[in-house]
Amino acid sequence: MTDEPTGLWLIGARGSVATTAMGGLLALRAGLAPPTGCVTERPELAGVPMPGWSDLVVGGHDVVDTPLVKRAEQLVDSGVLPHRLLGAIVDGLHAADAEVRPGYHPVTHRGSQAEAARRLAADITDFRERHGLARVVVVNVSSTEPPVPAAPEHDDLAALEAALADPGRAVLPPSSVAAYAALRAGCPFVDFTPSTGIALPALDELAHRERLPYAGRDGKTGETLLRTVLAPMFTARALRVRSWAGTNLLGGGDGATLEDPEHANSKLESKARGLAALLGEDVTAPLHIDNVPDLGEQKTAWDHVSFEGFLGVPMSLQLTWTGLDSALAAPLVLDLTRLVAAAHAAGEVGALGALGFFFKDPLGSDEHRFAEQTRELHRWAGGLA
Repeated sequence: MTDEPTGLWLIGARGSVATTAMGGLLALRAGLAPPTGCVTERPELAGVPMPGWSDLVVGGHDVVDTPLVKRAEQLVDSGVLPHRLLGAIVDGLHAADAEVRPGYHPVTHRGSQAEAARRLAADITDFRERHGLARVVVVNVSSTEPPVPAAPEHDDLAALEAALADPGRAVLPPSSVAAYAALRAGCPFVDFTPSTGIALPALDELAHRERLPYAGRDGKTGETLLRTVLAPMFTARALRVRSWAGTNLLGGGDGATLEDPEHANSKLESKARGLAALLGEDVTAPLHIDNVPDLGEQKTAWDHVSFEGFLGVPMSLQLTWTGLDSALAAPLVLDLTRLVAAAHAAGEVGALGALGFFFKDPLGSDEHRFAEQTRELHRWAGGLA
């Protein structure tokens, strides 16, 4: 399948992560940049039958209409995209922009969620057919949503579809409407956000019925990546972690979104679940997310780890991580597209737990230790060759 044309359909196609992924893909395709940060270019994955950079065709949904070129100019100003690349990728961004369709917004939509999903699915199907694509991988990189209360319909596909047909109800958040539409279009789905997305039993039922793989959720790019490396060190050395406090400072769209406590709760819950699993017990782990607009796309994370050594001696570890989140996330979006396309071609179905390597809150796996996740990724990918 290495030469098969493959679609990458981005939910939130005009956002920072999506635009960086598109710009990076165009640069890689033209040989203007090395694949730094792209795990699928590592020697350990060299034999996996994946689509190449030139095989990927990009489109997507979004609820905003900022042109991709304008968004790319903003990312150049923020230091995410190198200025020297902009002129070389403008035509490609214009072409991708022509493939972006209006997304689903619960405030402006009129009618049932079933009708919205049919429209979204039709957009993806039309994209696949017009470009003669072997498959389309749908990746959600839209803004983080608040956690949603559980509903009985979330557990049963028949009940869910009956509720979706009722114009007086909104039983799914937008991320899950997008996941439902992707599955109905016959497409594998990746949730790079901590939003509900595909993480509902009814949507897992649909994925199995349609024989589709999916992966998620909440891309692991910075502070949590460090935690999945460092926390196993404490447990392996029998050092008891007493508390693990963190503060995140960020600007840009993420900063504005996560300034709302309801939206931030999805991210906080995702991070907390991972840390408890890594340490084998709940610990005091306060985490604050603060919007600092002048940081733009830059994100700084401070962690303070209090731990206990032999004879109860108190000690601590402090660390600072500063990065450009979109630049860290974009290559992982491209990696996941290639790997999930390979999984789909190989006939895999359901949650791809081996891709937990990429996520804070992995679906289909309880493993959070980074070294173990790396070994599992390589083992699984080797089976696709």
